[in-house]
Amino acid sequence: MVLLNVAGLAPGLLGVLGWSAFVIGLRRLMRRQVPHTLLLATGMLVARALVALITSSAVVYVLQPVVGSVFMFLLFVGSAVLGKPITERLARDFVHLPAELFAHRRVKKVFVNVALMWGGSRLLDAAMTFGFLQWSIDAGLLSRGVFSGLLTALTIAVCAAHGWRSLRSLPDVTLRLSRRPDPVPEPVAA
Repeated sequence: MVLLNVAGLAPGLLGVLGWSAFVIGLRRLMRRQVPHTLLLATGMLVARALVALITSSAVVYVLQPVVGSVFMFLLFVGSAVLGKPITERLARDFVHLPAELFAHRRVKKVFVNVALMWGGSRLLDAAMTFGFLQWSIDAGLLSRGVFSGLLTALTIAVCAAHGWRSLRSLPDVTLRLSRRPDPVPEPVAA
């Protein structure tokens, strides 16, 4: 936001892209895997910056995530309505859960509920950013840079608490916050 106001649109966008390149470069330098979600987010950021540069409009840069949030709302809610919540797929990618857990009917309901919560959160995010953008471009950037992140963190906390509470109530499920225990080696008969 500072670069945008002090130096203009192009330096502001280059600052954003430079930060993304720095994060990816640092991970590679430290020989850490670069998550696919980071690469996808960076690719989307480059596309947003290019469109904003072509149109010479910071408003376009801020409006693109609003459209993305509406799309995410449709994706989350649509997948829940169809009974194939995308949150189940995301859980398989990010959290180690036993395969048999996904077959449980009540677990499927948790994923549907979480998808609906995320859908509502994304719609609220879009409305919030659009509303702030009505005041000024700085307010829109503040909304995207601060309030959207806070809303996302709150949504993560609410969804995690809902999932934890719901799964904990299942009679044959034990939850723990740790790595999977190493198997105990079988004693060798002498």
